[in-house]
This record gives sequence, C-alpha cells and structure tokens, in this order.
Amino acid sequence: MNAAGFPLLTLLTFLPLVGAAFILTQRGEEEVVASNARWTALWTSLIVFGLSLILWFKFDKADAGFQFVEQLDWLAEFGVTYHVGVDGISVLFILLSTLLTPLCILASWDSIRMRVREYMVAFLVLETMMVGMFCALDFVVFYVFFEGVLIPMFLIIGVWGHSRRVYASFKFFLYTFLGSVLMLLAILLLWFRAGTTDIPALFDHAIPPSLQTWIFLAFFASFAVKVPMWPFHTWLPDAHVEAPTAGSVILAGVLLKMGAYGFLRFSLPLLPQASADFAPFIYVLSVVAVVYTSLVALAQENMKKLIAYSSVAHMGIVTLGIFTFNVQGLSGALFQMLSHGIVSGALFLCVGVLYDRVHSLEIARYGGVAKIMPAYAVVFMLFTMASVALPGLAGFPGELLVIVAAWKVNPWVAFGAAFGMILGAAYMLFLYRRVAFGKLTKQDLMGLLDMSAREKLVFAPLIILTIWMGVAPQSFLSFFQASVTALVARHEAALGAARLAGM
Repeated sequence: MNAAGFPLLTLLTFLPLVGAAFILTQRGEEEVVASNARWTALWTSLIVFGLSLILWFKFDKADAGFQFVEQLDWLAEFGVTYHVGVDGISVLFILLSTLLTPLCILASWDSIRMRVREYMVAFLVLETMMVGMFCALDFVVFYVFFEGVLIPMFLIIGVWGHSRRVYASFKFFLYTFLGSVLMLLAILLLWFRAGTTDIPALFDHAIPPSLQTWIFLAFFASFAVKVPMWPFHTWLPDAHVEAPTAGSVILAGVLLKMGAYGFLRFSLPLLPQASADFAPFIYVLSVVAVVYTSLVALAQENMKKLIAYSSVAHMGIVTLGIFTFNVQGLSGALFQMLSHGIVSGALFLCVGVLYDRVHSLEIARYGGVAKIMPAYAVVFMLFTMASVALPGLAGFPGELLVIVAAWKVNPWVAFGAAFGMILGAAYMLFLYRRVAFGKLTKQDLMGLLDMSAREKLVFAPLIILTIWMGVAPQSFLSFFQASVTALVARHEAALGAARLAGM
C-alpha cells in the first residue's frame, strides 16, 4: 500500500466519473435537474480537490522516485498494466487540475443555461482525463488519458461555445489528434523493442541513437501541437475565442501543459541523445514563439485572442527552459507551467466577468471600467502584473530561472527570451489601459455591477496562489528539486555514456 494507506490516485482519477454517472441519472423538471447537476459537480470536484491535498501533504519532497504507486494487471499478455504514480514533476499539476475544476464549475454557475447536465458531466469527465494523464506510468494508460482529454473539450467548445464554435472545435480536435497518431506509432515501436509499455521500465531500456531520432520526431509532432509551439499554434486562438470562459480556463491552465509535460516525462529521459541533438532547433522555435506571438498579441483587438497569443509566448519560455538540460532551466520551466496555469486561467476568468455583462470580447467595446467596477479593476491589475512577470508575483521566478539557465547555454537565446518579456509587458498593459482606464463614455457600461460574491470566491484562491508563488517560490520549487536533479543527472550520464561508446 502506498503512503496514503489507500488507492489515492485511483480515487482522484475516477471519482469524478462517479459524480458524472450520478448526474446522468437525474430526472425531472429541467431547472431542478440543472440545479442538481451544478451542485453534484461542485461537491464532487471539491471532494477530489480535498483528496489532492492529501497528496500535497504526504508527498515526500526528498524522494526523486515515483510515490503513491499503484499497479494492477490489465493486458498482461501484452506487457500493459494499470500503473500509476507521481513524482515531483507531476504532483503539482494534479493539484492544479483539481483546483481549477471546481473554480470553473463555479464560474459557469450562471453563464451556462443550456444543457447544464451534459456540461457538468463533460467537465467531470475532463477532470478524470487530466488527473489520469499526470498519474499514468504506462504508455498505453497515458495515451488513453492523453487522447481522452480531447473528447470532453471538443464538446465543451463545440456545444457551449460562441458563433464559430463548430469550426474551432473541429480545428482543435483534428490538429491535436493528428500529431498524437504519430506518438501512438512511437509507443508501438517501443513496445516491439522492449516488450513492455511500462514507463519506468523503459527508462532503463537503451534505445539506439538512430532510432531515438525517429521516436523523438514522433513525440515532437504530438507534444509541439499540444504546447502549442510556433508554428503549430494556429488552432489555439480560435479555440480560446470560441470556447466558453471555463473552457478557456482549463485549456490555458492545464491542457497547454500536456505537451511540455510530455517533453519532460518522455523525451528527455527516454531519448537523451535525440533531445540534445534537437535542442538548437527547439531554441529557435521557442525564441520565435516568444517574440513573434508577442508582436501578434500587440495587434489584437479581441481580449481572448490577445491572451491566447500571450500563452504561446509564455509556453515558449517553458520549452526553452526544458531544453537547457540544467536544474535551473527545468525547475524554471516547471514553475512557469504552474504559474501560467494559474495566471492565464485567472485572466480568462477576468475576461469572462466582462463578457457575462456586456457579451463582447472586443477591447474597443470597453474603457473606464475601473470607475464603476473597482474591485474587478484591482483583481484584473494583479493578474496583469503577474503575467508581465512583476517581481513578487507568480510570473517572475520561473521566467527569471529560465533566462538565467538559457544564458549559460547561449546568451543570444536568453536575450530573445528577455526581449519577449518586454513585449509581454507592452501588450498586457495595452490591454489593461484600454479596458480599465480612460473616460467612461459608453452609456450601457455605466450601469455595470462590480464582481458578485460568487465571482470573488472564484478569484480568491488564485489571488492567494499568485502572491504566494511570487513571495515564497521555494515552497513550490522544493517539490520539483529532487526529481529534476535526478532527471538532469540521468540525462548527463546517458550523454556521457554515448560519447564514450562513440570514441
């Protein structure tokens, strides 16, 4: 039995499905069913979050290995098992997923009026897929959850999105699914060679450098689209603009982390030589993403599109940090992934507050909002400052660590990333100035109400985390340290052995 004394990860993964099944059994008047669905989804997600806190408190930060491990025979004759566990690389992303889910349900409380039962079921199924993906220690199990995420998100965008929702949902699905097919072929190749899909076992299986190249490219096709890296990012702005607010929060907060997590979990430890060979290529794509999408963000007139392009820029910092292959870079990338999940999710919630009142995403539609919504203006300002990496807030430590790590690898790469931070400040302050400041000239804006108690409740944990991560980053970095140090040591040892073999 693991450290929790009971199958904690299995409960975390599948309990949302129990809540979803209960919601589907509800019958009666539409309003009653909708109310029951909301409350069931909320309480289920809160219980799951409570269980994830057990994971937080019982996790041993000094242990670089996998913890809370559970393993059962599934397709034993094919070398496939139900194998789950967490380490310092994955544990906090489970907490991020279980935190954002109840906040998204609360944020959707009044804005979703159509097919409420199905909407709540989709979110609970999505939570199962997200948690299961971060827990999986078998490639087949990982692939099931990794691809399973697409289905509920496809429905959330396609059914409850805006006017071009069908186009955006199909574009999202086809882009992300196509790359994943190549990953499946790479998994099959690994299975043919090793006779198992168990991830820890494959870490100890030497893969020839020539084969590593092809497997890396197959993984890259899947992970680069999910990040998304430039130029594979074109599905993201459409998906964000057309998704309902809560869909954008989960998409930015968790789903964009799946690709970067894949690079960390699989590409670096399984394919060390190919990762090192392709690192310069990743640097170029990352710096282009940071600079180019920041410039594109400056030209946007749609609030969601601007934040969507900012996400591509911030994730460029993440991929850059991952491929520095040093402890600072990897720790900074993980911290940036976590902080971006919180801050970008909060920014989309800020947009949602205005959209629920005015039903417009155009920046020019607003102006002077701070005069009538002071509490909202303060919250929006906090997350704007966090997004531009103001010291003392969540966005700063990760970006600083990545830039310092990149400087050790190539000063020009570090300069490109730092220049992107300057552009980031420009487009986020441009957005805030045009929305919150200026004269309040539009008559229909003058009667807007400030944030409700429910909306303040949604923002409260995100505000606390944003300040906590900025003031005391070590309390989060300490979770990564042992696993990142072990990963870097394994990577360096594998490269050293390859050099000796080639001599």
